[in-house]
Amino acid sequence: MATSKYINPFTDFGFKKLFGEEDNKDILIDFLNTVLPEEDKVFDLTYKSTEKLSAHQTDRKAIFDLYCENEKGEKFIVELQRAHQTFFKDRTIYYSTFPIQEQATKGQPDGKGWKYELKAVYVISLMDFKFDLSEDFHHVVELKNQRNEIFYDKLKFIYLELPKFKKSESELSNHFDKWIYILNRLESFTEAPAFYQEYIFKKVFSITEFTALDKADQLRYEEDLKIFRDYLNTLDTAVEKGRKQGKEEGLKEGMRAGERKKAIETASNLLKLGLEVEQISRVTGLSIDDVDKLNKNDLS
Repeated sequence: MATSKYINPFTDFGFKKLFGEEDNKDILIDFLNTVLPEEDKVFDLTYKSTEKLSAHQTDRKAIFDLYCENEKGEKFIVELQRAHQTFFKDRTIYYSTFPIQEQATKGQPDGKGWKYELKAVYVISLMDFKFDLSEDFHHVVELKNQRNEIFYDKLKFIYLELPKFKKSESELSNHFDKWIYILNRLESFTEAPAFYQEYIFKKVFSITEFTALDKADQLRYEEDLKIFRDYLNTLDTAVEKGRKQGKEEGLKEGMRAGERKKAIETASNLLKLGLEVEQISRVTGLSIDDVDKLNKNDLS
């Protein structure tokens, strides 16, 4: 099924292959040092569990794409977001609270309580969509006061709106440009472009070549690619239906048995991609309650 020489970095498999493997963490370090401010350079990283449970069982469970810690104990959440969500910014803020809360300790060696000293937390979001109307696509967000002065320098959000990057090959002028260009176009390359001579990019092309994967990984990628393409097709179809039919509310009431089965299959695939329940409801026509039950494996 995979017809491209290089894997798609916007699939779950492709993103984890590119940025989430211990043997290739130098690639993630290089990428982070490209998009982070100069003062926040990373020298080493340790991958941590991507599933975090909040302090209260009633709270939602947060599952990150990648969760890392550098040599200074600072925390990094790196996530890929494929489609716009109504409360996308809220979600990134919510995610940032987990690496903050996990730093709380029960006591100090001197018997005194925790003094609330925190290590820095960074949330880096790669977005395959646009979330504001400005021409800027690289956003660095910090807490500032009314005089536009940094109030707290240990919480930063990096947003990359990848579709806004329009530079052609001849216009690439630095390492940052090359990174964004390769993320947007990796699957379309038939060969590694000659201008990618840096060691780190040669490694990127080496590990993301489909034929270089072992058979098990090739099968995993092809299955993930099928889910990804189904997801894109579902979104395109939903948009087209929206243009022709207006609101989809009528579909919820008149959905026939066969259509409902197909909607459930589509919703199941979108859940695997990590979409929000509310968005899956809008795309498939299933109720929020139905999607929530499906997420809990309780929908017949």
